[in-house]
Amino acid sequence: MYSPRYNQLEDRAELIAFMRANNFPVLVTGLGGALHASHLPAMVHERGGEIVLDMHMARNNPQWQEFFDEEAMVIFSGPHAYISPRWYENKERVPTWNYAAVHVYGIPQLVTEREAKYASQRRLVASLDPQWLPQFDALPEKYVSGMLEGIVNFEIPAARVETRWKLSQNRGRREMELIAAELESLGESALAELTRRHLPD
Repeated sequence: MYSPRYNQLEDRAELIAFMRANNFPVLVTGLGGALHASHLPAMVHERGGEIVLDMHMARNNPQWQEFFDEEAMVIFSGPHAYISPRWYENKERVPTWNYAAVHVYGIPQLVTEREAKYASQRRLVASLDPQWLPQFDALPEKYVSGMLEGIVNFEIPAARVETRWKLSQNRGRREMELIAAELESLGESALAELTRRHLPD
């Protein structure tokens, strides 16, 4: 991903929080040949200092059959919005688009043990729908086994991570403040807040 130095995120805690908050990324495989993509939920873990993505897809999705020793890419997209030249103090500007995104690269590893697959799904429910967790725990064994058989679980340890926080940092503090105010007025509060958090000192 093209990302000038001033657009790269260095704060690991913010990176992890961003990925967890935008946890429905796109998995892209076939980077050396025919491309395939799936939109999938992802749990983001830190294990021994390493970022690990915990994911699953339908067994009928043929993409998982491409998991050999080839690197995959997982794209996390955050808030984004059109930026109008009208918002700048300097009127010699052109339109642009601001956004935050993370690309994670790594080799998918299948998780085949039944208990590990169940634990993965339980963590997902506990994270997204904790009120329903008691009902999840009470599901009949036969039903759960059938559901687990219908999915493929896998993990992707992050070999490398690329970031781009494109927030008009090349325009300076004053123009970033103007942009954040305009975004807020248009209801783009998430991107406005992100921009304010990254104002230069």
